[in-house]
Amino acid sequence: MLPSSASSPLQGNGALNSRDAARHTAGAKRYKYLRRLFRFRQMDFEFAGWQMLYLFTSPQRVYRNFHYRKQTKDQWARDDPAFLVLLSVWLCVSTVGFGFVLDMGFFKMIKLLLWVVFIDCVGVGLLISTLMWFISNKYLVKRQSRDYDVEWGYAFDVHLNAFYPLLVILHFIQLFFINHVILTDTFIGYLVGNTFWLIAIGYYIYITFLGYSALPFLKNTVILLYPFAPLVLLYGLSLALGWNFTHTLCSFYKYRVK
Repeated sequence: MLPSSASSPLQGNGALNSRDAARHTAGAKRYKYLRRLFRFRQMDFEFAGWQMLYLFTSPQRVYRNFHYRKQTKDQWARDDPAFLVLLSVWLCVSTVGFGFVLDMGFFKMIKLLLWVVFIDCVGVGLLISTLMWFISNKYLVKRQSRDYDVEWGYAFDVHLNAFYPLLVILHFIQLFFINHVILTDTFIGYLVGNTFWLIAIGYYIYITFLGYSALPFLKNTVILLYPFAPLVLLYGLSLALGWNFTHTLCSFYKYRVK
């Protein structure tokens, strides 16, 4: 028989022993994640692709997998960077497509790509994730304890999950309508364009809500759905005033790469 004292990661009081506890620190998890970022053979791209599909059709199923990871690996956040890699590919391809639609030159397109990747996706993502991590741990946790806290990595994963449908809708699907419909300076143009924005941001809000409501130790997560009200109000106001969100975005992108 194997000696039980060496095989069990738990001490007598149910706590992790020092070696196993070290493996579960935030720094250790982050190091493991970053180390795998450059080992493509160890990434499960098929599973990441499955998650991207279900983020459109059934996002609840994606968060069920996060529950399974918590049970098996004792962490809510992803330990496989395959989703981030595929999202980066989508981001690059869609931004290049946006550059072609806006008739940008090669160097302007590269500049736009750098802006979108490092500012719009990474920079804004870090800001939103940190803000949501702070708010959820400060105000939404049922009881303050080290065993009941939202991992920053999980908050970042929730952002990535919510950002992916927004990216596909605004940076891919919308491209087929920009020049011939959305930018025609007509009511139909800003109706179609602003509806794309309504759907994309609505997806972001809903998937973010699902991400935090999936954590059993959080309370009052329904407040994360409250932004729907001002979003719909802004949508109606934009149609009344003739404000074309996509036209504003395109003008901003062109201003960036000057």
